[in-house]
Amino acid sequence: MKKVTTILFILLLTSFFAEAQLNINHYIRVGRTRISIGNYTGAIEYFNIVIKFKPYLPEAYFYRGVAKHQLEDFRGAILDYNKAIEIKPFYPQAYMNRGMAYHNLGNYEKAIEDYNRGLEFDPENESIYNNRGIAKLALKNVEGAIEDYNKALAINPKSTHSLMNRSNARIVEGDVVEAIRDLNQVIIIRPHFGSAYLNRGLARFEMDDFASALRDYDQAISLEPQNALAFNNRGIVKHKLGDYEGAIMDYDMALRLNSEMASAYFNRAMAREVLGRPGFQDDYRIAARLNPQFDLESRRLDAEQLAQNQQSQQGQSQAGASSGQSGARQQSANQTNAQQDSTKQNSVVPTPPDDSDDEEESENRRNRRQRINLVVEDSRDLPSDNDEEVDDGRVQNRNIVIDLQPVFIVSAFEKNAVDYERSQYYNLAIDELNQVNNYNPLLTITNKPVNEYRDVFENFILYFNARLNIQANSHNFLNRGIFYSLTGEYNAALEDLNRSLELDKTQAIAFFSRGNTRYKMLEKIELLSITPGEVSVTIGNFNQQMDSGEPVALPEYQKIMDDYQALLYLKPNFFFGYYNRAYIKLRLKEYKSAIEDLNKAIELEPEFAEAYFNLGLTKIFLDDIEGGALDLSRAGELGIEGAYNIIKRYCN
Repeated sequence: MKKVTTILFILLLTSFFAEAQLNINHYIRVGRTRISIGNYTGAIEYFNIVIKFKPYLPEAYFYRGVAKHQLEDFRGAILDYNKAIEIKPFYPQAYMNRGMAYHNLGNYEKAIEDYNRGLEFDPENESIYNNRGIAKLALKNVEGAIEDYNKALAINPKSTHSLMNRSNARIVEGDVVEAIRDLNQVIIIRPHFGSAYLNRGLARFEMDDFASALRDYDQAISLEPQNALAFNNRGIVKHKLGDYEGAIMDYDMALRLNSEMASAYFNRAMAREVLGRPGFQDDYRIAARLNPQFDLESRRLDAEQLAQNQQSQQGQSQAGASSGQSGARQQSANQTNAQQDSTKQNSVVPTPPDDSDDEEESENRRNRRQRINLVVEDSRDLPSDNDEEVDDGRVQNRNIVIDLQPVFIVSAFEKNAVDYERSQYYNLAIDELNQVNNYNPLLTITNKPVNEYRDVFENFILYFNARLNIQANSHNFLNRGIFYSLTGEYNAALEDLNRSLELDKTQAIAFFSRGNTRYKMLEKIELLSITPGEVSVTIGNFNQQMDSGEPVALPEYQKIMDDYQALLYLKPNFFFGYYNRAYIKLRLKEYKSAIEDLNKAIELEPEFAEAYFNLGLTKIFLDDIEGGALDLSRAGELGIEGAYNIIKRYCN
C-alpha cells in the first residue's frame, strides 16, 4: 500500500511539473506577443514571472532586455543581455542587441566589440554587419562602414537597409552620385518606401537639383502623409525656389505634426521675415528655446568676438617682422575658414562678409548664404525592423509629472475586498494586527490615494468607538487613530495614537502611524501655502524641486523622524520605516543619509519598486546618472512605468 501511494505521489508530482512547464512556455509566448504589439511593460511583467520560476532560461532575460530596449532603458537592457550571454555564451542575437544598446548610449567601441563577437558565432548575419557599419560611421570610419554595408549586401543583395545605410555613408564621404544610385536601387526594390524618397530628395538638394528634390518630397509625403520631416524639407526647397507662401504652408504642416521641430520654426521665421509677415520674431524665439543651435543673438555675439580677436591679432602682427605678418595673416585665414566650416555645419550663421571684388565669387557666396540659412532636417537614421513606429507601449514618450513616490501609510479594505490596482507588500507587523482584528478590518500598507474609501473608513471609526466603549486598550486606540488619519481628522488621530502609546510603548505601528499623520498635517499646511502650479513638478524641473527652499516647521519634521526612529528600534526589519524616513530626509536635503535608508529598505525587500524609484531620482539629482538609471530601470522592471520616461529624458 505504501508503494502504491509513493507511485501515485510521483505521478501527481510529474503531472504538476508538466503543467508548470506548459505555463512557463505560455508566459514566454504571451511576453513575446506583447513585445510584437508594443505592450513592453506588460511583456516585462510576464518575463519577470518566467525568471522567478526558471532563472536559468536565457530567452527570458533576452526578451525582457528587448522590451527594456524598446522603452529606451538601454542600461537595464544591457544587464539582461549580459545575463542571457552568461547563461548562453553562444548567443549572437544577444551580442547584436547589446551592441545596439551600447550604440544608443554613445559607446561605439563597445558596440563594435559586441558586433565582432556576434559575427564570430554567426558570420552570415546581415544585420550585424549593418549595425557595425553604423557604429563605424559614428566613429567617422567611412571606409570601414561602407565595407560592412558591402558585406551585408553580399549576403542579401536586396537589403534595403544596407543600401540606405551605404547611401548615408557615401553622402558623408561626399559621393552624392553614388548615394543617389543606392537610393534608386532601394526604390526599385521597394517602390512604396517613403524614407527612400525622403533621403533621395536630401541628396538631390545637396546637388542643387531642386526640381528633382521637390518631386521626391512630394512622393514621400504621398506615401507618408504624417512625416513632419518631409513637409519641412519640401518647404525648404520651395523657400529656395522663392515660393515663400508655399514654404510657409509646409512649415505649418510640419509643426502641426511635430510641434517641437525647432528647424521648422526657424525656417518659417525666415520666410515670414522675407514676406514681412508678423510672428517671425516669435518663431525665432521658439526655435532658440527648443534648440540653442538656432539662437541667432548668441551666435552674433560669438561672431563679433571672433572678429575682434582677429583684428587684435592682425594689429599685433603688423608691428612685427614681415615673416610675422605672414604668419598672422595665415592664422587669421585659418580662423575665418574654421568659422565658415562651423557655419556650414550648424546651418544657422551667415557666412562672414568678404572684401573680394570677384563678382562671380560674390554671387557664389550669396547663394551659399541663402542655402545655409535653410536648415535641412536630415532624415537618415539607424535601421529599424518596422517602418512605422508603434508608440502604444512607449511609455517613455508620455508627458508625466516627475515627483518622488509618496510615503506609505496603514490603510484598510472591507473584509475580502480586492483592489488589483494598488501595490501591496506583505509585512508581519501588519499581519499581527490583522490577527488581533480577526481580519476585519483588513489592514494593509499602501502609498496610493485612499480618498474613495472615506465612507468605509468612517464606518470603521464608529466600529472602534463601540470597541473602545467595551475595552479602552492600546490596540483599539491604534486602530481608531489609523482611521481618523485616513479620513483627514489628524488632530483626533494624534490623540488616539498618543493614547495608544501611553498604554503600550512597544506598539511599533502606532509610532509609524503617528509619524505619517504628522507628515500629512505638515503636507496639508505646505500645500495651502503655495499656488496650485507649484504642487507638481513637470519634466525638467526635478532639480528645482529637490533643491527648493527648506520645508516649513523643521521642529515638526524632527518629531516625524523621532517616530520613525522609535519604530525602527522596535521593528528593525520594517522596511517601510526606512523608506518613509528617507522621504523625510530628502525633504530636509539629507541626501546621503536618505540613500542609506533607501538601500536598507531594498536590502530588506529586494523588490521594493518605490524605493528603487526614489533612489534613482536622488542619484540623478546628485549627478550619478549611471547609478540613477540602473535604479530607475529596476523600478520600471518592477512596475513603475514613469521610470522609463525619466531614463529617456535624464540618462540617455
